[in-house]
Amino acid sequence: MAQAWLAQQKSGTSGWVDVSWSLGVGLVAFFAVLVPLKHGWPHWRQVVIAAAAGSWCLRLGLHIARRTRAYGDDPRYRDLIEQWGADAPRRMFWFLQAQAIVGALLSLSVTLAGHNPNPTVRVQDLVGLILLLGAIVGEAVADHQLTVFRSDPSNRKAVCDIGLWAWSRHPNYFFEWLFWVGFSVIAIDLSGQNPYGWLSLAAPIAMYWVLVWASGIPPLEAHMLRSRGEAFREYQRQTSAFFPIPPARPTDCG
Repeated sequence: MAQAWLAQQKSGTSGWVDVSWSLGVGLVAFFAVLVPLKHGWPHWRQVVIAAAAGSWCLRLGLHIARRTRAYGDDPRYRDLIEQWGADAPRRMFWFLQAQAIVGALLSLSVTLAGHNPNPTVRVQDLVGLILLLGAIVGEAVADHQLTVFRSDPSNRKAVCDIGLWAWSRHPNYFFEWLFWVGFSVIAIDLSGQNPYGWLSLAAPIAMYWVLVWASGIPPLEAHMLRSRGEAFREYQRQTSAFFPIPPARPTDCG
């Protein structure tokens, strides 16, 4: 994240920050989970978890990279930089180091899931894998729907409320959080033989806090209120902020 800060300072484009974070977290998690700790490893659990983490980091990182090339600055970071004024470089550096700490917790969660010593395939593992796959697909669908909506010039000042965006104002954030829940489900050992698995809960807890209360929803919705005004206020009144809830109004599912 220090390198991401240098890139942001040199290029003046903040969008590359999240590209660095996504790829960095995925890369660290991928290799950490494959490191064998004893004879007979890596086994199936490590390989599957590494594949899930690698798929997530590549899809998200490449998606954000394409978005950054098309739109440039991330409005959340741009607004923060404007608010911080002359102190922006210093504050941005430490802001990104806080993100690095969250990334370390996420990588730890992936590692704990991959190194769960239980050799059997539990129902719990299958549930966790379903959550991981569903989260990757759900976030990809939400990102695609928003990209298609933005590509229509007539929607330049409109609020995206089609498809998954009719159920949640931030479906991409919800599926991002759900992804890390999946690792915790796999890491936790309800038999009590591996108490370290419970530490993996730090990942979904941290992600929920970041997305809902810190650098996710609050700055993004503040930007949307400034740029979309009453249209976004109406969207806020009608649509769940985070958890998907069936819309109460007829919508075009896109």
